[in-house]
Amino acid sequence: MTIDTTGMCSHLREKLLKPEGIYYPVWQALQEDEELTAVVRSRQLHIYRNGKKILVLAGKAQPKFIRDDRLNLLVKQDGGKAE
Repeated sequence: MTIDTTGMCSHLREKLLKPEGIYYPVWQALQEDEELTAVVRSRQLHIYRNGKKILVLAGKAQPKFIRDDRLNLLVKQDGGKAE
């Protein structure tokens, strides 16, 4: 899948595209799972499975879980914030 990441928040881009990023497993799943699609809107990544939105990832904000999906298990529940 090809996603235009130029409109994506720089914080999100780092979390998603770098192997040490907290959302990198999600990025890998997007590349491997044909049921998943994604689009960048308002600097966030909106992820869909079979056309139904399941997850929204943002740079500094917490992830928004829209639907129960196995992809959600790849997202750290604290959004990667330091304690």
